[in-house]
Amino acid sequence: MLTAFARAFRTPDLRKKLLFTLGIIVVYRVGTHVPIPGVNYKAVETCVNEASGNQGLFGLVNMFSGGALLRITVFALGIMPYITASIILQLLTVVIPRLEALKKEGQAGTTKITQYTRYLTVALAILQGTGLVATARSGALFSGCSAASTIVPDQAIFTTITMVICMTAGTAVVMWLGELITDRGIGNGMSILMFISIAATFPSALWAVKKQGSLAGGWIEFGTVILVGLVMVGLVVFVEQSQRRIPVQYAKRMIGRRSYGGTSTYIPLKVNQAGVIPVIFASSLLYIPALVAQFAGGNSAWKTWVERNLVNGASSGSAPSPIYITLYFLLIVFFAFFYVAISFNPEEVADNMKKYGGFIPGIRAGRPTAEYLSYVLNRITWPGSLYLGLIALVPTMALVGFGASQNFPFGGTSILIIVGVGLETVKQIESQLQQRNYEGFLR
Repeated sequence: MLTAFARAFRTPDLRKKLLFTLGIIVVYRVGTHVPIPGVNYKAVETCVNEASGNQGLFGLVNMFSGGALLRITVFALGIMPYITASIILQLLTVVIPRLEALKKEGQAGTTKITQYTRYLTVALAILQGTGLVATARSGALFSGCSAASTIVPDQAIFTTITMVICMTAGTAVVMWLGELITDRGIGNGMSILMFISIAATFPSALWAVKKQGSLAGGWIEFGTVILVGLVMVGLVVFVEQSQRRIPVQYAKRMIGRRSYGGTSTYIPLKVNQAGVIPVIFASSLLYIPALVAQFAGGNSAWKTWVERNLVNGASSGSAPSPIYITLYFLLIVFFAFFYVAISFNPEEVADNMKKYGGFIPGIRAGRPTAEYLSYVLNRITWPGSLYLGLIALVPTMALVGFGASQNFPFGGTSILIIVGVGLETVKQIESQLQQRNYEGFLR
């Protein structure tokens, strides 16, 4: 592995891409600590220290922003508006014929969809920035903090507009930095920035486990969490790399005196075809009633029920309720099937195979091929969806016993993103190395 890294840095153009990517990462991390006007940062630091390990509803979003959300910095919204916009456009592509036609136009259509994604990102950033400022002004951003009401001392409308503009501009800069990594760096810019945001929370989360431990000064709990994390990473890598390969044979065609086709290939169907998106969808859907209950006044019966049953208690060090666990698991399974259904169209794949003379051995071309692909896809989506549900729930419940919060890097959504982005980045570097020699990045 070390020789592979050395070989990558010895290649001039690849070295430039790696150094450029590292430079963008440094700029991004600096931006997560640049303050915006109108915020009392002494009160912010006080509340952040008091909320350490108990970040409530905003803990997950704060993790995706690399800790910038609760500090209300220029990059407070982070990459989340772009991720949300990308998911919305991807879902609308199935519903709106115009977007579906653009998707089929190739590079020109993809460029247009990317432009729409940028516009939607800015709109969502304005909306989320306004919501964050309103939450900070009301004191709900840090519930229970004595200094929460003094975070935004100036209640003037001009100050609010200035804060929203700064955070929206920060989101646009983050989006630009991600695209720079994609175009001039090693690729997967947005994913790498998300990876960096989550990885930035590792040291503080691990040290919190050590401080809250009681065995041998907390070092036994610390070592146990590290060991469990390594085992989980190995398990996630194994499942993420697992795939069902459907063999495809192309018939020979005579064009003039030359013979074309006759090759064999395969369709790779991953066990986890949906990636981490079902977990994000399920978390967001369960996040809505808890957020509404937090802003609702009084102590009504429905608010009490929501706070007792639909809020992940792991954020405060207690186990989630059985209702929350059941709903979370079922939603992950549902969204896994839903996302696979809209992202992989067996009929379209079967039609393309038939058009170019391809067929699955033993299966007739056309409708029987589409039915066979649907059958196989449903069979492998079941273990994939159950795997996502277990990865999202089991680490959270187990790590509560060690004093870790629900947003601990070795649990749930974060480990799926870290492992997935890590594997994809390694493949990118390996493919660029293989253009120059046959050894690649991993031997």
